[in-house]
Amino acid sequence: MEELSDVIVLAVECGETAIWSQNLLTGETRYSRALKALLGYDEGEPARLAADNSSLHAHPDDLAAIHEAFQSCVENKAEKYEVEHRFRSKDGTYRWVLSRGKVVGRDETGRPLRMVGTTTEITAVRSLVEELQKTVDRIKSLTNEIPGLVFQFEQTPDGSTHFPYANGWIQEIYEISPEQVRHTSAPVLHRIHQDDLERYEAALALSRRDLVPWRVEYRAVLPSRGVRWHWLDAKPTRGCDGSTIWHGLITDITEQKRVEEQLNELARIDYLTQLPNRRYFREQMEIELYRMRRSGGGTDAVLMIDIDEFKSINDSYGHIVGDVVIQSFATSLRQQLRKNDIAGRLGGEEFAVMLSSAKLPDAATFARRLQKRISGRPVLLDGEPIYFTISVGIAVMSDDDEDIDFSLSDADRALYQAKYLGRNRIEIAVSKKSL
Repeated sequence: MEELSDVIVLAVECGETAIWSQNLLTGETRYSRALKALLGYDEGEPARLAADNSSLHAHPDDLAAIHEAFQSCVENKAEKYEVEHRFRSKDGTYRWVLSRGKVVGRDETGRPLRMVGTTTEITAVRSLVEELQKTVDRIKSLTNEIPGLVFQFEQTPDGSTHFPYANGWIQEIYEISPEQVRHTSAPVLHRIHQDDLERYEAALALSRRDLVPWRVEYRAVLPSRGVRWHWLDAKPTRGCDGSTIWHGLITDITEQKRVEEQLNELARIDYLTQLPNRRYFREQMEIELYRMRRSGGGTDAVLMIDIDEFKSINDSYGHIVGDVVIQSFATSLRQQLRKNDIAGRLGGEEFAVMLSSAKLPDAATFARRLQKRISGRPVLLDGEPIYFTISVGIAVMSDDDEDIDFSLSDADRALYQAKYLGRNRIEIAVSKKSL
């Protein structure tokens, strides 16, 4: 039996683990030579060692934890004694060890008699764990500094989805915490704008099927900040179990969308009058012509309008006053329009109007009302009124027109006729549509 015990001790010590045994009544402790070697002592050197790791060798910061674990086992509050702590070596350095023990004998009153256990050096393991933790902390710190939601998204073969990882920006992007989506993506889906949800899910399905990047622009509706625009870009990989995992980034592009809208607005709107410019006005006419063809009928009135003798106004009062005259007319024109009508500045002092579902008499009434309005609202320069008039040419646009230039050319010829006949006039284009 003694030989067997020696074999067991030798086998354990080959794994850099020391064995100890303590008489809990006397405090006498026996330990294998591996414990002294672990601390850097030669076999013949004296070294005070105890199972409860007295202050002679334990790191002061670890004493409380060691004592608590030891007493819990001795008092039968815990099944075993187990604690990681630091041991001071002969050279004064500390090594990390894992000490385990168990009470193996009690008397009839339950008093503990003996504890046996092991002590294993884990310095290398602890160093590796600490390095790994530093790496994890470093990665988390870096991802949290990135202005966007860095995430890992998984879809299992049964179709369920969740976010195994999401950095702190998920609070900014979705106003939810990483814990809320760790097991289900439902809280995120509830934030997606209903008008964008189908497109969002279609992009996800395509990415999963073909393993192409998942890229989609969509809106999220947040409880405190309302509607926000997001851009999602993620790369998928297929797991051996058939699941798909995406790693990607979601950024808030609300400000970018706002700037884009402003730029689009500037591209469509004339800065001086805030009316549609020539390009946008023509686009709206083309849309209206397409609508009429699709519905199979209807007419719109098209008006070309020119401020009379505008060059004389510029020459007499200067371009600043000329701009004020143009702005004044644009304001009067805008105030006469109905909801579905559209007016635009084609350039200089020339304007165009499209009156939705209007006939020629309706357009003539509109033009007369506009002339009357501007005649009663002259531009004031140092209290002196500057009166101006307009000439108007009218035509109609119908679904059988080849293109929008057909009616625009008719209205332009009528405008030329009005100016030729003395200005401050309204002329109607003579064509088959006006009969």
